[in-house]
Amino acid sequence: MKDRPVYLVDGARTPFLKARGKPGPFTPVDLAVQCGRPLLARQPFARDAFDLVILGCVNVIADEMNPARVAALRLGMGVAMPAFTVQINCGSGMQSIDTAYRYIREGKQDLILAGGAEALSHAPLVLREEAVEWYAQMATAKGPLDVASKLGGLRPGFFKPVLGLERGLTDPITDLNMGQTAEILAHRFEITREQADVYAIESHRRLARAQDEGRLAGEVMSAFDRDGQHYDYDDGVRRDSDFEALAKLNPVFEKPYGKVTAGNASQITDGASWVIIASEKAVEDHGLSPIARIVDSEWSALDPSIMGLGPVLCSTAITQRHRLGREDIGLWELNEAFAAQVLACLAAWDDDAFCRDVLGLDGAFGPIDGDRLNVDGGAIALGHPVGTSGNRIVLHLANAMKAHGEKRGIATECIGGGQGGAMLLEAVE
Repeated sequence: MKDRPVYLVDGARTPFLKARGKPGPFTPVDLAVQCGRPLLARQPFARDAFDLVILGCVNVIADEMNPARVAALRLGMGVAMPAFTVQINCGSGMQSIDTAYRYIREGKQDLILAGGAEALSHAPLVLREEAVEWYAQMATAKGPLDVASKLGGLRPGFFKPVLGLERGLTDPITDLNMGQTAEILAHRFEITREQADVYAIESHRRLARAQDEGRLAGEVMSAFDRDGQHYDYDDGVRRDSDFEALAKLNPVFEKPYGKVTAGNASQITDGASWVIIASEKAVEDHGLSPIARIVDSEWSALDPSIMGLGPVLCSTAITQRHRLGREDIGLWELNEAFAAQVLACLAAWDDDAFCRDVLGLDGAFGPIDGDRLNVDGGAIALGHPVGTSGNRIVLHLANAMKAHGEKRGIATECIGGGQGGAMLLEAVE
C-alpha cells in the first residue's frame, strides 16, 4: 500500500490573462471555477466522488480565505468535500499535485483534484508601516483633544500605498527582488542580453505556433466574465516580437548594463489550472484513461540569491535516483521566470566544475536540446501566475508527451526564497 501507481488522468486551465494596471475580471477562485466546471463536466463520475481538493495559491485575497474550499463549494463538490490550500511561492501549483501524489501512493486517497490559481492583478495595495502605526494611534485615541493631537502626526506619504506584489517578489533574507537574482546568474554564467532576448522571442513564437495549430485544445478552457466577455487564449503572446524591438528596452533591475528587461522576463498574469490525480483503483472503477504516470518528485533548496538554479538541483536529483541520463528525458518543461535564469540553468548543466562541485557528478550533465525544452513556449510568452505555473507545466508536459510520443518528461521550476521543484512523468502504455 506504500507504493501504489499514481496517474494524471485529465486536466484543464484557463487562458492566462496579462495584468494591465488594474484588477482583472477574475479573482483566484473565479479562475479556478472557470476551468474547473468544464473539466468536471467531462468526467464519467460525480463531482462528490473525489476524496480531496488541494489548491496552490500565493496571493490569497481577503474575500477568499482558503480558496481551495471556496472553489470546491462553488464547483458543486458537496459540503462534505475536504479542501485545503498550499503555498510554496512559485511551486504552489506543483505542490498541490505532489501532495495528492503522495496521499494516493501511500493508499490514503484514490481520487484528488489538485490545482493552482492566482490573480496577480488583484494583489493588494499595502499601507506603509508608519501609516499603520498612525492609524493604530488614531483608533486608540481617548477624547477629542487626544484625536486632535494625533492628527498632527498625519503625513501626505501615508496616503501612498505600496504594491503588495512588489514586496512579495522581494526576498526578505537577501533583500533582492527576483529580477536581481536573475542578474546574478546572468553574470555568473556570462549570459548576454542578446541571448536572453533571442530566447524570449522563441518563447513567443512557440506559443503562437501552438495556438495556431490547435495544440492547446482541450487544455485551455474558455472563460466568461460577469459582463459576458469571452476569453479563449493566452493574451500575453507577442506575435510580432523581434530582436530589434526587444533591444530597445532598458534593463529593469540593474541599469544600465543589466540583462533582464520587461521583454525577456515572465509577465504579471492571472490564471488557474487543475489536474485530476487518481490511483489504479480509481482508474479501473471509473473507466478512466490516464495521460501519464507520476513517477517521482523532488524539492531542493539553495541560497535565495541564486534561487533560479533550483531546477538544476531537483531535476538532477530525480535523474540520479532513477539512473536516467539526459538522453532518457524526452521533454522538459522549465518554468521561464526569466530568460537569463533559464539559460543559466542550461549553462550550469553543461559546466563541468558546477556539476562536480555542486551536483556531485563526475562531469557535466550535458546540454539540454532546445527542441525538447518548453516546446510550446513558456512563461515569458504565457505569463507566470505564481501559484498556478507549477500545475500548468505538469499538465502541459503530460499532454505534450502524449502528442510527441515521448516516454519520459520532467517539469521543473525555480522558487522564490531559494528552492526548486521537479516532477518526473512517464507515458502510460
